[in-house]
Amino acid sequence: MKLSKSTSGKRNFHIETWHIKALFLMAYDIMAMSISYFFALWIRFDGVFSEIPEKYLDPYVNFLPVYIIISLVVFYAMRMYHSVWEYVSIRELMRAAIGSIAVSAVHIILITVFLQRMPISYYLIGSVLQLLLLLAARFSYRIFTSVPQLFGTDTGTHTYHKVMIIGAGDAGRMLLENIQKTRANKDKVVCMIDDNPDKQNRYFDGVRIVGGRDDILHSVEKFNIDRIYIAMPSASKETIRDIVNICKETGCETKTLPDFYQYVNSGITAGALKDVSVEDLLGREPISTDMKEVYNLIKGKTILITGGGGSIGSELCRQVAAHEPERLIIFDIYENNAYAIQQELKDKYPKMNLEVLIGSVRDSRRLDYVFKKFRPDIVYHAAAHKHVPLMEDSPCEAIKNNVIGTYKTAYAAMVNNCSRFVLISTDKAVNPTNIMGASKRLCEMVVQSFDRKIRENKQNEIHRMFTHSEDNSVAYNDVPENVRTEFVAVRFGNVLGSNGSVVPLFKRQIEKGGPVTVTHPEIIRYFMTIPEAVSLVLLAGADAKGGEIFVLDMGSPVKIDTLARNLIKLSGLKPDVDIKIEYTGLRPGEKLYEEKLMEEEGLQTTPNKLIHIGNPIQFDTDLFQKQLDELMTAAYNNDDSMVEIVENIVPTYSPKRG
Repeated sequence: MKLSKSTSGKRNFHIETWHIKALFLMAYDIMAMSISYFFALWIRFDGVFSEIPEKYLDPYVNFLPVYIIISLVVFYAMRMYHSVWEYVSIRELMRAAIGSIAVSAVHIILITVFLQRMPISYYLIGSVLQLLLLLAARFSYRIFTSVPQLFGTDTGTHTYHKVMIIGAGDAGRMLLENIQKTRANKDKVVCMIDDNPDKQNRYFDGVRIVGGRDDILHSVEKFNIDRIYIAMPSASKETIRDIVNICKETGCETKTLPDFYQYVNSGITAGALKDVSVEDLLGREPISTDMKEVYNLIKGKTILITGGGGSIGSELCRQVAAHEPERLIIFDIYENNAYAIQQELKDKYPKMNLEVLIGSVRDSRRLDYVFKKFRPDIVYHAAAHKHVPLMEDSPCEAIKNNVIGTYKTAYAAMVNNCSRFVLISTDKAVNPTNIMGASKRLCEMVVQSFDRKIRENKQNEIHRMFTHSEDNSVAYNDVPENVRTEFVAVRFGNVLGSNGSVVPLFKRQIEKGGPVTVTHPEIIRYFMTIPEAVSLVLLAGADAKGGEIFVLDMGSPVKIDTLARNLIKLSGLKPDVDIKIEYTGLRPGEKLYEEKLMEEEGLQTTPNKLIHIGNPIQFDTDLFQKQLDELMTAAYNNDDSMVEIVENIVPTYSPKRG
C-alpha cells in the first residue's frame, strides 16, 4: 500500500494493482485449502458424499474457518502475497512449499487434539493436494508464458531477430530470462556461447550452449544469427577485446552489457545493453591510480579548475568533487558548459561549496579578482583552444588563449602562493607540426620556466604580462619571498568522447548511412578515456615535485581507418558495401602519428608502471621571457607572421606549409 500525508496531517491509504491481485490470490488459497481437505475425505470414502460419516465431516466444517485464518496469517507473514507473478523463482517455490507444509502440520495437530482424529489419508492427501494447488497458482503465469519458448513458436506476428548470447553465467541467464519474458522485445535467443567446457552442449532455460569463442563464426552461420549480445560484465578488457574482434567478422550487430559495477546496481535487462564502444576495441584495462593519495591532497582544499565546462575540465570537476574539497571553483568563458556541470554537481553534491565563475584566462583583472577572493590551493589549468584545423586558420588566437592565458593564470597562482599548478598538455606538443601543438609546447615551457625561476629564488624576475596599458595599474600582490607553488604538466593523447573526438563523429556518420570520413588510410593515434586522463592529472598534482612533464604509457596506437571499419562492422554493416569510407586528406597542421616524448627527453619511472616523467629540456629562461613579450605583442597585433615567430621560439616546431 502507498502511504501519503493529507493536508490535515493524516495518512491516506491507496489501493494499488498488486493489492487487488493479492486479494484474488488469497481467495484462491481459501478455495484451494477448502477443496484439498474435502477432496481427501471424499476420496477416503470412495467418492460418495453421503458415505462420509458426520464424525469426520463436522470437524472438517467446524475447523475450516479457523484453519483458513491461521493459514492466511502465516502466508502473509511469509510474504507469499508480495511476489511479482511474472518473475517468480525458486525462492518463491521454497517459500510457498514451506508455508504449505507448516500450516498442514498445524492442521494435523489442532484438529486431532481439539476435535477429532481424522483418517491418515485425510492428512496425507489433503496436505499434498493443498501444496500442489498453492504452487500451481503461483507458477501458472510462468508456465503459460514459457509455452511458446518450449515449442519454439513466436508469441505474435512480429519478425524476430535471432540472438546469440556470449556468456552463460549469471548475467547471461538474467539477460536470457529478460528477453524471453519481454513480449515487446523483438529478439529471440537461439544459442549461447561459453568457454567453460562443463557448460557446453547443455541447455540454459531451453537454449543450447553450442560451444566456446572458437565456435562463434560457425554458429552465427549455422543459426542465421542477426545480433550478438556479450553478457560478460566482469570479464577483463583483454577478453572482451578478443571476443569483440571475433564478433566484428560476423557482420552481426553487436552489443555488450555495462561493467560489473553497473550490472550489480542496475540489474540485467535487454535495455541495459549498449553498443560496443571503442574502449572494448582497445582492450586495455583502465589506468589505476592511488586515489587515496589524491584524496589526501584535495580534501579540505580550495580547488580552481579553468576550462571547467569542457570535456576534460568537467570530468576534473566530477572527480575533484568526489574527494571532498573545501571549495570547488569552476572558471570558464562558455556559460552553457559551465551551467551544465554546475547543475550536475549541485544535484550530486548538494552540500558542496561550489563556485561557478564566468571569465577568460586572458583577462588579468578577472584572474586577479578570483585569486584574491578565493585563494585557491591547487589550480588545474584545462582552459585552451584545442581544435587543430581551426587554430591553423587563427594562429594568433591559439597564442592569446593558450600561451598568454596559461602565463597569466600561472602568474596569478604564483603571486597568491598556490601550492600546485597543473597544466593539461597534449602529445601534439611533441615535435609539433601545427600551431595548436606548438602553443601547448610553449605552455609547457611557461610552466618549466616558472618552476626554474622559483627554484633559483629568482621569482621576482618573472614579470607580469598585461595586454592593455591600463592593466599595468592593477595592484597585484608583491611576489612572496618564499614562493611554494609547484608547477607541473600532464601530457596525454586523444581522449575518447571528448568534444571533437573522432569516435562520436564516426557513429553519427554510420547512423546517417555514411559516408564515414577518414583523413588518411595510415593515420594512427593513441587513445585513452576521459576518466583515465583526469585520474592522471590528479595523480600529477599529488606526486608533483615541480617542473615535471607527466606522460602516460598509452599502449599501442590505433589506426583510425581500422577503428572506423570496426565500428561499421559492429553496427552489423559492411565497410565499403553498406557504408562507404572516404579519405579526405590530412587537414592543415595534421600529421600521421603523434609522439609522447621528444628525442631529447628521457623517461623516469613512477610507482605506477604506466605513468612516466619526462626530463625537462633545458632552454634559456631569460631569453624565453623576452620572446614571450614579443609573441604577445605580435598576437594582439594579429601579425600574419605568427607561425614564423613561434617557429623561432620552439625549435622542434616544423609547420607544414602548403
